[in-house]
Amino acid sequence: MQKARIKLVSTDIGKINQVATSIKDIAEKTGVDLRGPIPLPSKRLKVTTRKCPCGDGKATWDRFEMRVHKRLIDLATDERALRLVMRVPLPKGLNIEIEMVEN
Repeated sequence: MQKARIKLVSTDIGKINQVATSIKDIAEKTGVDLRGPIPLPSKRLKVTTRKCPCGDGKATWDRFEMRVHKRLIDLATDERALRLVMRVPLPKGLNIEIEMVEN
């Protein structure tokens, strides 16, 4: 049996949760088997830069961090449910990847 594996990636966790709940609602409405949303480890990207670019003065530093959050949803293959999932409005800055996986 095949299933659809949906991977959501974004720097804003609110957007991910919003799309995940809408996919969950679609699964409940159509009666399709659903596993997830499974939280995957967040990637933390850190950049440290010097405040004073010329080198004079104090050695003070700015630290910037960006977190990339991920969620994984497994959905049983159902043509109607997949069409509804593909019509979910995606907010800007959210990446979605849908692939078919064999059990």
